[in-house]
Amino acid sequence: MIYTCTLNPSIDYVMNVDEFKPGDLNRATQTFYYPGGKGINVSRVMARLGVNTIALGFTGGFTGEFVKDFLNNEEINHQFIDTEQNTRVNVKLKSQQESEINGPGPILSSKHQEELLEQVRTLTSEDTLILAGSVPSSLPEDFYITIADMCSKNRTKLAVDTSGKALKQLVGRPIYLLKPNHHELGELFNVSIDSMEKAAHYGKKLADQGVQHVIVSMGGDGAVYIGPDQQLYSNVPKGQLKNSVGAGDSVVSGFLASMAQGKSTEEAFRVGVASGSATAFQDDLCTAEDVEELLEEVKISSLNIGGKPNENHRIID
Repeated sequence: MIYTCTLNPSIDYVMNVDEFKPGDLNRATQTFYYPGGKGINVSRVMARLGVNTIALGFTGGFTGEFVKDFLNNEEINHQFIDTEQNTRVNVKLKSQQESEINGPGPILSSKHQEELLEQVRTLTSEDTLILAGSVPSSLPEDFYITIADMCSKNRTKLAVDTSGKALKQLVGRPIYLLKPNHHELGELFNVSIDSMEKAAHYGKKLADQGVQHVIVSMGGDGAVYIGPDQQLYSNVPKGQLKNSVGAGDSVVSGFLASMAQGKSTEEAFRVGVASGSATAFQDDLCTAEDVEELLEEVKISSLNIGGKPNENHRIID
């Protein structure tokens, strides 16, 4: 079974305002409510791609009930721990620019922590755990390390999509999939990742330290995959950016869903890139139909070990 873990879920309240005026009355032209949090996004997209998951994490209050009801309606299994505190609400304001106001998360006690760790302890070598998002301030800074060590002991596959200190702490531990964007990868090595060559070079450093699959997303410049035996580059389809929230989570979802379905690494990378792009072009997360429409636009080419395209720039069908 594949599990996702979202330590600080939310309701994402999306408001579209034609021309936002600070300090004045603004009226939204459209509003949307979605369950938020990177792990929850992964569970939602994987369900749409035909792969079941179980969502773990913390919820509470009437807002937590909304999150659970929404997932129930999408037939997504969950085993959330009740904090008896309202799940936070994040406001996403879309106007001339995209702005966010994130609400505070719950205070997680040692009892809450132990309940989640007990869930992780039960995972086996047949399971995959996806850690996505940051570690809330009420949890120990090394909480992801504790989880990673449990997964290593039980030979549970661990996929990670996080940044900052949590990402730095996890490097060097056995990780099945790591998906930094080029900014996060640059922060990790204290460099600026401004080219495909640099993304491949520093992604290879992660692979050399125990990461089985590395995907570096580079926005409109494409994405790079680094694995044990190959390095690949992908373009991204053209389209109108509507939703930057969830695009990276959709890359993770597409890749892992395809691997779980027995597809090749190249095809999994292609589906991952198509999924991320499809979400970026929607108001909500992508559907399988959205992904299918973009697949042919995603071209995968092989890179040499130094991170530069081969002279023939071989396209992989």
